[in-house]
Amino acid sequence: MDVIHQQFEVAYEYPVYFTRGLFAESNPMLSDFLGSACESHCGIMVCIDRGVARAWPHLAGSIENYLTARPRQFKLVAPALLVAGGEAAKKDWCEVRRIIGLAAERQVCRHSYLLAVGGGSMLDVAGLAASLIHRGIRLLRVPTTVLAQCDGGVGVKNGIDHGGVKNFLGTFAPPSAVFNDFDFLATLPAVYWHGGVAEAFKVAIIKDAGLFATLTAEADALRRCELAAVAPVIERTAALHLDHIRRGGDPFEFGSARPLDFGHWSAHKLETLSDYRIGHGLAVAVGIAIDTCYAAVRGLLSEAQRDQILEAMRRAGLPLWSPLLRQTDGAGEPSILAGLEEFRQHLGGRLTITLPCGIGDRQEVHEVNRSDLLAALDFLSHSYSDCTP
Repeated sequence: MDVIHQQFEVAYEYPVYFTRGLFAESNPMLSDFLGSACESHCGIMVCIDRGVARAWPHLAGSIENYLTARPRQFKLVAPALLVAGGEAAKKDWCEVRRIIGLAAERQVCRHSYLLAVGGGSMLDVAGLAASLIHRGIRLLRVPTTVLAQCDGGVGVKNGIDHGGVKNFLGTFAPPSAVFNDFDFLATLPAVYWHGGVAEAFKVAIIKDAGLFATLTAEADALRRCELAAVAPVIERTAALHLDHIRRGGDPFEFGSARPLDFGHWSAHKLETLSDYRIGHGLAVAVGIAIDTCYAAVRGLLSEAQRDQILEAMRRAGLPLWSPLLRQTDGAGEPSILAGLEEFRQHLGGRLTITLPCGIGDRQEVHEVNRSDLLAALDFLSHSYSDCTP
């Protein structure tokens, strides 16, 4: 039989901006981008995280005023839709359906934009909806948390949970642009600041010893949620994530290696064990601590390097332990260990865990020694049991 081998490439490009007062009438950043990227009178849907709307009660009006002041460029198709945020918003299709329903009601076209303003979970929900409407309308992300500004909000993934499995449903759909507005961090509760700092530690430990040195030096300021300390950390962390997506050779994760998921196999499980009372960023902090201690047991890190990492994270206000790590299943096995198999399924194919190999470098392993992992958990339990989310 004849065979036609099809092959083509699709190039993606999107800017990630850093600013303050994005929706101030004096700030031309958003309008300049849209003016250069789209046709006249393009339709724009707006979705705002409910938590952000509570903290910024005039935000919807400010966005509407910003867009309607430029009628030749933009057409606001509907008043801003408030969308639930936090991990609970990702537990079912409800919020995705609401966004899709509004798009259908207002008859948005294939070239319309969805402007999503919120934390990482809300951006996941809005991004998934945007990727499904007409097989993909254009997404503009405005991340409002430290974690989203330096990690999830600048990447190419969207998703929701299903059947108790983190991000079981989702798409790869790069945004058209990302606008990181540092002003939104002014009202951010400390727990969300610290969740983002955890992601900065994640990428620093395995990729950038210089960033780790900065995090260590600024740990006390990061714990106090000082913008002057966190802003350059956000920019550097976002740059590292973008560089990995661009140069890592696998932006849509067809393979099994996920360096940027360092600490995530246990973090995902810890989130579900806590019924999402422990947010993603803080769960990642605990996951980093587990894998750091495991790497030390396996000889990839010295004890001094292990302690340097853990102490810097502790000083920055990050948790290193959770009592849920002592929870066992019906067979008496630690429940957290089930996260390894769930993570393998999430990756597809062979289990691949990224571990630090010194500070600023990494090694990928395909097996986890049970006794050594239990020894790592035992060390954390005895040394940092008071350092909890």
